[in-house]
Amino acid sequence: MGMWKKVAWGLAAASPLLAQAQVDLTKLDRDMAGPKSQVMVLGTVHLSGTPATFKAASLGGVIDRLAAFKPDIITIESESGEDCDLAARHPAKYGANWCPKTEVAMAATGLDMPAALAEVDTTLKAWPAKPTASQRRRLAAAFLAANEPSSALVQWLQLPAAERREGDSLDAALVAMLEKLEKRKNEDNLIAAPLAARLGLQRVYSVDNHTGDRIDLPDIKAFVKQLEAAWASSSAEMNVRRKQEDALSQADDMLPLYRFINAPESMRIHAESNVVGPMRAKSAEVYPQIWVGGWEIRNLRMVANIRETFRERPGARVLSIVGAAHKPWFDHWLAQLQGVEIVDAVDVLK
Repeated sequence: MGMWKKVAWGLAAASPLLAQAQVDLTKLDRDMAGPKSQVMVLGTVHLSGTPATFKAASLGGVIDRLAAFKPDIITIESESGEDCDLAARHPAKYGANWCPKTEVAMAATGLDMPAALAEVDTTLKAWPAKPTASQRRRLAAAFLAANEPSSALVQWLQLPAAERREGDSLDAALVAMLEKLEKRKNEDNLIAAPLAARLGLQRVYSVDNHTGDRIDLPDIKAFVKQLEAAWASSSAEMNVRRKQEDALSQADDMLPLYRFINAPESMRIHAESNVVGPMRAKSAEVYPQIWVGGWEIRNLRMVANIRETFRERPGARVLSIVGAAHKPWFDHWLAQLQGVEIVDAVDVLK
């Protein structure tokens, strides 16, 4: 037998061993003590882009079904106060307007972001079973100073109507801010916060992260042009899907829309339209592939942030509300974590 034939036979014989050398991490928790955490990822449209005819009441059926899931923890696609504080301390890298400013809440509470975050943590560790209105107002003010507005809204919504007023560091400006948040057309304030308040939760968790997809390139215009061209090359199915989503978003009941966008076929189209074109695009600067790297980093960090919310709570029920484009990555990577079972969002929405 010639030398090359021996090499070929050797590689063929070794290939099963090479395949077996890969550890299946999803099976390591098979003998876990206690229940696994139940994690459901709800893909959402960004409500800020819905038609002017949109009414918050159209989300009632969606919220009813999410409430029946009874999550212990709710996460949202928003950057945390801690990340906002990090960005504020590095303006040369992240710019001066990475997150909304907190000067108004700081003036009312006397708390900068680190102090506010510390007060929120200390307060929640000693939170009573039946908090007073005064305690809720102060915690809402601290959440605003910590750059966690949706969690402030969770406290505000649990106050009796007569107690939604100034006091305990909530001045007129902060009250006006909370009243505006109640009506702001986004999924954090119209789905996550009302659901958390309805379930008696004290906060929602901001898990978005853009630090890893901040791309430092010499020609941003060329980057955007190439990326948009790459997306257009594989957008046929997505364009059809978007028209269907737009039609469903005009209904008086948004439940059919949420069933539609969380279906497996929708997830496939979202994933492929996001990444297939950029990965196939030919570019001397490899700009489209650079974008995909940033997209993956962002999703990885968001998944890690979700995991952190229930690290100390094995067996928790977790609802993660995120733009539908993220859901395929969330479902895939969260399913690989130890002690985690993915709950089918479509089943919950039936």
